[in-house]
Amino acid sequence: MEIFIVSVFALGYLAITLEHNLKIDKLIPALVMMALAWAGIAFGLDNFEFWFDSHNSMMVPGFSDLPLHADHGAHGGHGIADKAGWLEGTLLHHFGKTCEILIFLVGAMTIVEIVDHFNGFQTIKRIIKTNKKSTLLWIVCTLGFILSAIIDNLTATIVLITILRKIIKDKNLRMWYAGLIIVAANAGGAWSPIGDVTTTMLWMGDKVTAGQLIVKLLIPSVVCMIIPTALATFLPIFKGEFESPSEEEKVSKHGTKMLIIGLSMIVFVPIFKTVTHLPPYIGMMLSLGIVSLVAEFVSNRELTLTTIENHGHEHGPTFRALSKIEMPSILFFLGILMTVAALESLGLIFMFGNNVVDSGINIDLFVTLLGIGSAIIDNVPLVAASMGMFQEASDSTIWHFIAYAAGTGGSMLIIGSAAGVVAMGMEKISFFWYFKKITWLALIGYVAGAAVFVLMR
Repeated sequence: MEIFIVSVFALGYLAITLEHNLKIDKLIPALVMMALAWAGIAFGLDNFEFWFDSHNSMMVPGFSDLPLHADHGAHGGHGIADKAGWLEGTLLHHFGKTCEILIFLVGAMTIVEIVDHFNGFQTIKRIIKTNKKSTLLWIVCTLGFILSAIIDNLTATIVLITILRKIIKDKNLRMWYAGLIIVAANAGGAWSPIGDVTTTMLWMGDKVTAGQLIVKLLIPSVVCMIIPTALATFLPIFKGEFESPSEEEKVSKHGTKMLIIGLSMIVFVPIFKTVTHLPPYIGMMLSLGIVSLVAEFVSNRELTLTTIENHGHEHGPTFRALSKIEMPSILFFLGILMTVAALESLGLIFMFGNNVVDSGINIDLFVTLLGIGSAIIDNVPLVAASMGMFQEASDSTIWHFIAYAAGTGGSMLIIGSAAGVVAMGMEKISFFWYFKKITWLALIGYVAGAAVFVLMR
């Protein structure tokens, strides 16, 4: 049955990486392989010899000798007397941890959509006052680096490409900017606990703390962003000036205020966790509640009683924001994380990690290759797998290096990160165009940042 589960995992990932060739959204194979993997575990449970206790990060001793169903009232060495009990408890554990991440992402996405409802990001657009291509490149890459650390790399990419569409008319030129924004956004997300799904996973899994993550990865991430951007300014495509559209969009009088409140409340989340030691999703829900309260109050002041009676609350900013969040991405992460959890539960990832360590392979080389692998497959399952491989303490050097490698390595291919996938959809960038034009820049930045991290250590 282990062969069946691993095969489901491999075929599912093949379908995800070939999403654009198969014309099937990656959400579908992710959910199917999750369900089949856990179904395989359920059917073969009585024959498994090993089981990994995720809560205590250790293999369950004597698991093969446990009955499938124990007599009522019996207890095993860990308080669980049978294999069915271990399955139920482990499934509930992983589902709970996964939902913590998903609820966190829902909250962050909703806050961003509320800000966008008030055209808050027009404030950023007004900052850009140049017609020089190279200057605009530095502006958008710097904004991508900073914004991704605050509102995550996926959202930062969406915001900046939306702004670019209002500034750049030439589609080919816009694709080049989008490619460098992907590199900058992924670099910016790597040093922030809320900048990338993988860093959020490590942070919420108590593998890293927010302060040490910033201290250890800020400089390598800056290098990873600056070098590709600097090299790109010498390319012919970024020489000269561009023609900017003359029409001006309507500016909301509440836009700047909502932008400041929204970003401030997202930044508040790591502070809330540090002070209360509660999971980050609770702080995010508090932030969402405050932003929603302000948004509803601002909106209701502008509505007459008749308007409210005729339309109801479904026309409010919070309801509209919730209807716009990227639910397919949320369900995709559910499928990915729960599938990896199935492999971890059988002890496959733990034993693979031990074999890697016992083989004597250099850990720096292994993590560097993991980053390259995140471009080929996806950084989310690789980080989830690494969390089951290594048992080092919180803020160990290896966790910071994994955060950097997984966060920035995905920039080397457009399907290697969430930022790349969303840019691919928005600007219709082909896999091979990105591979020929942007991959070499991303690779140089990745290697340079990794070298700086090793030297700083």
